[in-house]
Amino acid sequence: MESFISLLKLVPGLSWKLFATLIASFFFLSLSAQPDSTVVDVVVNSPNHTTLEAAVVAAGLADDLSGAGPFTVFAPTDAAFAALPEGTIPALLADPTGALADILKYHVLAGSVKSTDLSNEMTATTLLGKDITVTVNANGVFINNAKVTVADIMTDNGVVHVIDAVLLPNTTVYDIIANSPEHSTLESALNAAGLVDALGGHGPFTVFAPTNTAFKALPSGTLSALLADPTGALADILKYHVVGGDYSSSDFFLLSSLTTLLGKDVEVTVKSTGIFINNARITVSDIKADNGVVHVIDAVLIPARTTVVDVVVNSENHTTLEAAVVAAGLAEALSGDGPFTVFAPTDAAFAALPEGTIPALLADPTGALADILKYHVLAGSVKSTDLSDGMTATTLLGKDIEVTINANGVFINNAKVTVADIMTDNGVVHVIDAVLIPPVTSANATRNNEMQFRLYPNPATTNLTIEVNGDRELRGSTLTILTMEGRIISEMVMNESRVSLNTSGFKSGMYLVVLKGNNQVQTERLVIR
Repeated sequence: MESFISLLKLVPGLSWKLFATLIASFFFLSLSAQPDSTVVDVVVNSPNHTTLEAAVVAAGLADDLSGAGPFTVFAPTDAAFAALPEGTIPALLADPTGALADILKYHVLAGSVKSTDLSNEMTATTLLGKDITVTVNANGVFINNAKVTVADIMTDNGVVHVIDAVLLPNTTVYDIIANSPEHSTLESALNAAGLVDALGGHGPFTVFAPTNTAFKALPSGTLSALLADPTGALADILKYHVVGGDYSSSDFFLLSSLTTLLGKDVEVTVKSTGIFINNARITVSDIKADNGVVHVIDAVLIPARTTVVDVVVNSENHTTLEAAVVAAGLAEALSGDGPFTVFAPTDAAFAALPEGTIPALLADPTGALADILKYHVLAGSVKSTDLSDGMTATTLLGKDIEVTINANGVFINNAKVTVADIMTDNGVVHVIDAVLIPPVTSANATRNNEMQFRLYPNPATTNLTIEVNGDRELRGSTLTILTMEGRIISEMVMNESRVSLNTSGFKSGMYLVVLKGNNQVQTERLVIR
């Protein structure tokens, strides 16, 4: 002040009016160097923004937002934060400079944008680097889906608009995992398995996210073994944690199971102690993303291994096949690593066999029955897309089956495939409508000089044709038809390459047809209906 008085004395004619103006300018310049009121002050002094205040302080953003700015802050109320899913705020506060800071930056624009500057469908880039969208309609002004309830609270370093919901940045379920310090193992696993892009897609997805502690609880060596097969076993386990669709915790009260991206179900159980997925408890639920939802769980979900035998055992239409596989002692073998392709006749298919056939087979479980069952199994996983018309494949019996594909469907020999591609961990099952009857050749026949004959139709009813291939001398060869118990029903000498036999007098059942000649024997099974 003394300097101004001295200036007044030194400058002749300087009026008191001009002197007052100079004083006002001095104070204005002093005040504009540092804002007296800031957007942070508005939040701190508001009884409705205590959660936002605590969040800004925890995230270390109070000093930044008290700077020169200018800033535009969309300020969610305490009620807006309270409306977030249970556990969300503690989870965010557990990562204050990460996920929490990101969400807060998504509520701030650089510059002072008043309500009169907003227009319908405009977008603006936040301090997070992601855009918000403005909607102006008859119901009010909206920032994304949050309504502006109080606008244009002006400060020296910007403007505050109060909103009724917390703005969540455009995030994916993978972003939620990647931004969580408790899920670094899951994040690494998803990267190793090549599933990041998939979980960043449109979805929606429901992800059950095991924590780092959950992975550490696995038996020693499990995680390293999985990481050694990232696109195989690891990817399968991760897919078992993801469900197509957006399922919130409230949906779990109405569900008993969910089918995962692995194609296997997880069991949903609601108990007094919480919601469980299989045996893993959901500890934090309903963390929303733009492409789905994440639920934190306290254990890693391990998918149950299924085999071709499990498919048969769990099918209400394959009880006879199940009994046959057990009786033949093949259940353990077909539960092994495989892979196997099983053509599975239904109960109706077995019931269509001639009367007495099944008891006769069960009387020789490790012989004739086992042979028939092996004739229904291929080594390898052969899906329906791998089949082609006219192809043949060698079964575990060592005998070939033939594939026919026509307008009527896909046939294995004469059995139609009614359900295809039931996938398991050790192969694939195709349901068929008839039992496959294998040809049987005696071990006495040689590969280079083997008698080859066929029976048709087989199964037969009233007539049977027996045809011998090749041009060898047939005179003197004997054809014998026996019951499965060994009783001779018919016997003849083969002097022609093709003969017809009336079978109308034969009882329904399974028979053996034996051709003997030149020290060779060939046997085929015949079914009479």
